[in-house]
Amino acid sequence: METSEENMLEVILRKAADEPAHRPEFYQTLLDSNVYILGSAGEGEGATELQAGSKISIYNWEKQDGTPIIPFFSSLEVLRKSIDSEQPYLQLPAKSLFELTVGATLFLNPKSPYGKEFLPQEVGHMLSVGIGREPIQRVVEKETKVLLGQPSSYPSKRVDSLTQLFVKHKNVKKAYLCLMHDQSLDVKPHLVIGIQAEGDIEIIMRAAGNVAADTAPNGE
Repeated sequence: METSEENMLEVILRKAADEPAHRPEFYQTLLDSNVYILGSAGEGEGATELQAGSKISIYNWEKQDGTPIIPFFSSLEVLRKSIDSEQPYLQLPAKSLFELTVGATLFLNPKSPYGKEFLPQEVGHMLSVGIGREPIQRVVEKETKVLLGQPSSYPSKRVDSLTQLFVKHKNVKKAYLCLMHDQSLDVKPHLVIGIQAEGDIEIIMRAAGNVAADTAPNGE
């Protein structure tokens, strides 16, 4: 597809595949979008307004290893390019699809150059916190001595991706990176990102955590 033919979800999916800084925006765009699935509600094909209690049939595909997935599509055009014969389809909000299929593995645009598999745990995090990984909070309850320093191998890719993310959030004023070692908890030091921001910082904290995880050097 040419870029001019892409909808907003497809544009951000393509960007997120190449650059982790766009992935938090991708999750939010997806949750706000309508998507297409192969299936029926007994009322023909097309955009159907589902009522509470409606029974729908959702078609499954299989991956190469035989495990089932639920395919869904960012647009009707992408759906049509992914099938070889006429099949019934439904349009519904992506969030509703995730709520209807809790526990299943889904795949966005499985036959397109850019696609995304969603495992059940990831879907659960999206529904609860709006992003692919759930943050874990740690509260330091007593005075703790830690060692701080700069990493000998600077994580340039991570810093670049986080910088691109922070530019999207005007309330972020400064960000810092250091190496921290809490010898009472950790065998070896780990990287820490500090964020100075105004107003609601929770959204940017969750987004930064996901980007930092996706750009962790050497699987750290």
